[in-house]
Amino acid sequence: MTNRRPPRSASRSSPGRDAPKGRRAARAASPCKPKATEPEREDGPQRIAKLLARAGVGSRRDVERMIAEGRIALNGETVSQPAPLLNSLEGLTVDGNPVAKPVSTRLYRFHKPSGCLTAARDPKGRKTIYDLLPDGLPRLMPVGRLDYNTEGLLLLTNDGEFKRQLELPASGVERTYRARAFGDISQTRLEDLVEGITIDGVRYGKIDANLERRTGRNQWIELTLTEGKNREVRRVLEHLGLQVSRLIRTRYGQFTVGDLAVGAVEIVPRDELFQFRRRLDK
Repeated sequence: MTNRRPPRSASRSSPGRDAPKGRRAARAASPCKPKATEPEREDGPQRIAKLLARAGVGSRRDVERMIAEGRIALNGETVSQPAPLLNSLEGLTVDGNPVAKPVSTRLYRFHKPSGCLTAARDPKGRKTIYDLLPDGLPRLMPVGRLDYNTEGLLLLTNDGEFKRQLELPASGVERTYRARAFGDISQTRLEDLVEGITIDGVRYGKIDANLERRTGRNQWIELTLTEGKNREVRRVLEHLGLQVSRLIRTRYGQFTVGDLAVGAVEIVPRDELFQFRRRLDK
């Protein structure tokens, strides 16, 4: 894998030369949060799952799965439950390897290309995002997922608790997508999505959809949502009779893909991350 330096800066413009400019700019997220995350430094006993999540091993759910698989041990004995309280990571191992002490939260913007998985590995041998990331980065986890053929902004963090907070629908963090789709659709029908929609028994919440530009039966549609269910945008548009030929995530919270080159990664400045977390915790 070849080392690549992340670009020094990235503007907040729309991605791709062929992606049209919307009639309205993506709104900055202003989430209202019912719960706040714990501060990065926290004293006192904590559950194993939480300690390991903060150390960047994975989300709490990931850690609980690792425990169920027998991959985590404490002082040489396999841990069977995520509940025991510990004061530190001392004696904890994952797959036989000691767990490093947690470092301060880091957040990166990554411009995921189409044709790769948001996964650590693929049994079929397909390319994953980790095949594209440069050497020298800390252990990073994706915030949410983009499917194989979806491109655009993917946030990466070393903090499992922060990842979980950003993903939870209750946190109200907005995601904005641009979809190129073939078929017939009206702005009025798209506006009905603001009430949510149920498809095959699955309820999808509020979607703010805007018909940006139409050429014949092809159009670009901008959609903003907060849930991010699996393949949500594709399923909703297909339910409306549209065929999605390209899907780009342009924004997650206040962060945009801007002019970040496809396949490039850039760290979010500390002050920008700090301000975002303060708003997130309110």
